[in-house]
Amino acid sequence: MVDMDRISISLPTKLLSEFDEIIAERGYASRSEAIRDAIRDYIIKHKWIHSLEGERAGTINVIYDHHMSDVTEKLTEIQHDYADIIVATLHVHLDHDHCMEVILVRGDAKEIKELTDKLTAQKGVKQVKLTVMVPGGKVPQ
Repeated sequence: MVDMDRISISLPTKLLSEFDEIIAERGYASRSEAIRDAIRDYIIKHKWIHSLEGERAGTINVIYDHHMSDVTEKLTEIQHDYADIIVATLHVHLDHDHCMEVILVRGDAKEIKELTDKLTAQKGVKQVKLTVMVPGGKVPQ
């Protein structure tokens, strides 16, 4: 038997409703099992991102609520701090409340990870997805 700790979390009602729908759709036995599965996926993603090394090129997609206090300014300031690895950005208005930034990056994986982590940590940021590749000509055959 595995040792278990009991925790308590607060979630927005809509987020929990959507999560419950997925739990039912996927046939989980309980919310706890679904949350454990989600945490495992989060840990795997974190370990993968932090294992990257060397020269990389890719995108960082950021969805955020532009009504949150100063989030737009903070995201812009962070991007200016990493101007040496940012090739270009694209700003998209998704709906009345949400925007998406697509940030094209090229440089050392460590700096790309730092940038991704800083963007992710900002209040008002809803989702961040990093996609990276090895620049052309360096892919093993």
